[in-house]
Amino acid sequence: MSNSRRISRPAVAFRPRGVRGATAALLGAAALAVLPGCSSLEYREGICRGSEYPVLTVNGTGSACVTNGEKPPAGYVRYPEGKVPQHVDDKWDVYWRTHTVDEHGTIVDAPDAPDAPDAG
Repeated sequence: MSNSRRISRPAVAFRPRGVRGATAALLGAAALAVLPGCSSLEYREGICRGSEYPVLTVNGTGSACVTNGEKPPAGYVRYPEGKVPQHVDDKWDVYWRTHTVDEHGTIVDAPDAPDAPDAG
């Protein structure tokens, strides 16, 4: 009795070795050509990490990030609701370069602000 087994494979159409590689390369090139036009894939730097929230300097244009669940340090306050910058150079990041919050919580023009467009 023989222990050797014969493996039978179905016949396949002849395919040159380079066809799979060339196909993959063409698909990859097509994907790279299309991706730069997708705005949803654009990288935008966040103001803070996911475990933090941004705070604003009272009477100044400085800011910092505070760990979620902690209070802002002395001299800092939370941004007013609905006016919190999320990404560098977004509407509110630009706005807070020329505005600040005074000691009463009122939004005022920042005394140390550079000239920048108003984000509204």
